[in-house]
Amino acid sequence: MALLNFRKRESAAPVNREVEAFLEGYSIEVMPRTAEKVEDFRALLPAGTRVYIAHIEGTPIEDMVATAARLARDGYAVMPHFPARIIKDAATLNDWIARYQGEAGVDQALLLAGGVAQPHGDFHSSMQLLESGAFDRAGFKRLHVAGHPEGNRDIDPDGSMKNVEDALRWKQAFSETTDAEMAIATQFAFDAKPIIKWADALRDAGITLPIHIGIAGPAKLQTLIKFAIACGVGPSLKVLQKRAMDVSKLLLPYEPTEVLAALAAHKAADPACLIERVHFFPLGGIKTNAQWVIDNGGASGTPADKQG
Repeated sequence: MALLNFRKRESAAPVNREVEAFLEGYSIEVMPRTAEKVEDFRALLPAGTRVYIAHIEGTPIEDMVATAARLARDGYAVMPHFPARIIKDAATLNDWIARYQGEAGVDQALLLAGGVAQPHGDFHSSMQLLESGAFDRAGFKRLHVAGHPEGNRDIDPDGSMKNVEDALRWKQAFSETTDAEMAIATQFAFDAKPIIKWADALRDAGITLPIHIGIAGPAKLQTLIKFAIACGVGPSLKVLQKRAMDVSKLLLPYEPTEVLAALAAHKAADPACLIERVHFFPLGGIKTNAQWVIDNGGASGTPADKQG
């Protein structure tokens, strides 16, 4: 007799209509090496899905551009990362932009400082990339910047939110000078309460940039805890730790059902909330994440090859 007996669901639960509406137009993040494992994105993602391509230190720009070109050919809106600290100088920045545009038709980007301690060259912040004017000159239509609902110890070592919030105020002001649409794409979190509190505080402070909230896709609990610690996710890490203490859930994969239901309910109750879209970090795999949305997102998860 087995000590633990976890039965599979006999039938799929009905779709939560608030979650379905909240997931409309969701985005997802890939890397060249993870994208290579996907045979057909059209069997997984809705047509036109925005796909961010994370640029990790050491990844050749050629691999980034090739991944962007593949996704663009499949009909997806490609948004590559531009991590300031791994971009050597203005010439390199302009070269990357030209390659993305020339080979993949890219006209949108996520600008961030990047996860390296020491800059490789002239840039150390996303604000410098914006100030360069390179994206405006190239006619980029959309520019996203990073957000941190639970703070960022690299930016605010004292644990406050001061520098993070000052940077967002600067970016809010910049958004009024550029033709590009701007939004905040955030680090992932597991608890709706600090996310909602942060979003409401930004609105109260006069920030109007839409928020594309980062959510970790389904994954093993151990995997999520590892990423949460590495990425400095603070308050909502307690959600995972609490789950790890529940023997009935310890062996089951984490799914973002609860956090998305709470955020969707808040958005339905407060349509003026800055949270506009969901951005998935597929920490348990792209296919696993996409299948979860297909199973739980109703029409918002229908893959391209099943649409129309």
